[in-house]
Parts: sequence; structure tokens; C-alpha cells
Amino acid sequence: MEFSKDDVRKIAKLANLELNDDEVSRMAHDMAEVLTHMEQLAGLDTSNVEPMAQVLFEASPTASLRADVVRDRTILGTADALRNSALSGAGHFKVPRVIER
Repeated sequence: MEFSKDDVRKIAKLANLELNDDEVSRMAHDMAEVLTHMEQLAGLDTSNVEPMAQVLFEASPTASLRADVVRDRTILGTADALRNSALSGAGHFKVPRVIER
């Protein structure tokens, strides 16, 4: 599968990554190889392969692994919750901005 440099630049922009031209070329090549490998995997006949272990099991949609029971009813007050925070104000945690656009 072909992966154009424009495709890589669009994905890099969405991921907020800055890539130089060499990195764009290398990523276009690497992403094409990954997709080619995934296409090969998708073409395999796995109809007779037993599934490997997984955390899900066959049960009703409302089944759970254990009862959801409250063990400690200690309720942390706002002042106690904010006591060790790096930044706080107006009764809230303050965190650095992570999304710029």
C-alpha cells in the first residue's frame, strides 16, 4: 500500500508532531510496510484457530467479575484532596494545558 508524504504530514499534524523531510520520507516508507504486513495478516485463514486467553467471557451483558461493594466510606474533603496538589485554586486542581489547537 502506498503512503504519500502528504498522508504522513496530515497524520503528523493531527498527532501534533513536527517532522522534517527525511522523517516524513522514512515514516511514509515505514507506514506502508506496516500496512502491507497488516494486509498479509488479514488474509490469513484463522477460522480453525482457537482464540487465545482474554479477559472477556461469555456471560450476560450485566454480569460482572465481582460485586461492586464500597469498602471504605471515608470521604475526602476538598481541602484534603487539594492539600498535596502542585497547583490549585477556587477548589479545583489546576493542570497545564495539553491541547493547544
